[in-house]
Amino acid sequence: MNERLTRIRDSLLGYWNRLSKTQKALLVSTVAITLLTIVILTMQFSKTEYEVAFQDLSAEDSAATMTYLDSAGIPYKLSSDGKTLSVPSTNAARVRIDVASQGIIQNGSIGFNKMFGTTTSALGMTENEFNVKYNSALNGEVESLLKMMDGVAGAKVLVNLPKESLFASEEDQSQASASVVMTFKPGFRPNQDVIDSYFNLVKTSVPNLPIDNITISSDNTILYASNSGEGFGAGSAGAIQDNLTMQRKYESDIEKSVKMFLGSIVGADKVNVLVASKLNFDQVNTTENLYTPVDEANMKGIEISVQDVQESYTGAAAADSGVAGTGTQAVPTYPGSTSNGQSTSESSNKIVNYQVNQITKQIAQSPYIVKDLTINVAIEPPDGATTLDGTVRTNIEGILSNIVGASLADSGVTYSPEELAAKIKVIPSVATTQPAPTAAGMSPVLFWSIIGGVVLLAVVALFLILRRRRKTREEELLEEMALPTPAEMPSINLDTVSGESQMRKQLESLAKKKPDEFVNLLRTWLADE
Repeated sequence: MNERLTRIRDSLLGYWNRLSKTQKALLVSTVAITLLTIVILTMQFSKTEYEVAFQDLSAEDSAATMTYLDSAGIPYKLSSDGKTLSVPSTNAARVRIDVASQGIIQNGSIGFNKMFGTTTSALGMTENEFNVKYNSALNGEVESLLKMMDGVAGAKVLVNLPKESLFASEEDQSQASASVVMTFKPGFRPNQDVIDSYFNLVKTSVPNLPIDNITISSDNTILYASNSGEGFGAGSAGAIQDNLTMQRKYESDIEKSVKMFLGSIVGADKVNVLVASKLNFDQVNTTENLYTPVDEANMKGIEISVQDVQESYTGAAAADSGVAGTGTQAVPTYPGSTSNGQSTSESSNKIVNYQVNQITKQIAQSPYIVKDLTINVAIEPPDGATTLDGTVRTNIEGILSNIVGASLADSGVTYSPEELAAKIKVIPSVATTQPAPTAAGMSPVLFWSIIGGVVLLAVVALFLILRRRRKTREEELLEEMALPTPAEMPSINLDTVSGESQMRKQLESLAKKKPDEFVNLLRTWLADE
């Protein structure tokens, strides 16, 4: 057995020694690449692929799901935030069905089914225990309903049910209260209609709960229902939100217009604009009744009706009568009965009705009047400069002054050029160089290490290729040169050859492949002898 192994080893060594250095390097590289490929493929096919099975879990749901997976012997991966669980892809569907069928995930809350599914005592539960469980289950049901609405990421509800008391009025005993803290998904902003739906959902879920007793907050902001009686904050919440939205849109439009215009002068990436405004949202309705003449030259209207009445009378005059004398019953100097002859009388009456222009105007002034406006602009100076050119700065300030003046034209206040200039600020900004982004999820040290390794491998590969080419060229030159008496023949190493048959095989192989070298070898042996 040992002799056989020895012959195999000698055969392999002989084969290895017969190879040139280029063939040896190629053989070693082929074996190394083959082994590396086998290792990589083995690792790739034996690696377990994980799939996201549950996400956006609460801490309670994550703990319950992990307990189930541990008991079932199913491997899993937990995300860094503790809200996402991944399981092997082959078991993902079955795990989802099992967890859903057992009701493990409760979205952070426990409802009536889970709470009252089992009893803690064989004799039932006490009244206090029932009340505590009922309140907890009610809180969980309301939380589940709120989380099912669009845009809601999480909710926490605390309902306080009324308790019977001898010292509380009947009205106070019949009213409950609720406190709700909600978390919305990134980018979601509820409007007033959606906020009202939150209040109505909580109100209808809890018996005897008025809207005034519901408090909903989110991100340190209190939400109000539009039909609540809280005065300023509640009844006008929708109007206030609309006003703030209008103000932000107006400021955004001014910023966009200024940045676009100045960007065409100094460059779009060198301008930063900040606008602050104050709008008047008071809506004024006025009614005007105007009467104007049709004939403005004579200040007259149109005659729509004329009534002209003329009367005349001619006849005998009435006789004057009285008692003449100066008695006690008479009027002194009063004449007696006399006749004056004929009498004539005339009368004229004219009525004219004029129609004038009657104008009624219903004027509703726009509630969006700009009361104040300031524009701040930061501009990056040219390369190599730290300040802005005086001419450019003056032109920009003039443009901004025109914009501010035009915006404040309806404010009811006349501003001087100095006052308009005070509402404008133009400053130079220093450009900050941002580092080049690296590959996603990779640290800069690892990124540059990989780049350095790749460069080093490229340099080594280039060096080996050049060295191989140079060596091949030298060998070709040596073969072309005539060597009458070569000093040594590296093709055969007599010290490593054992046995006459092995030496004979090598000599025959050399004579077939390289007859010139074989002849030179024989000459060398004859010269030595």
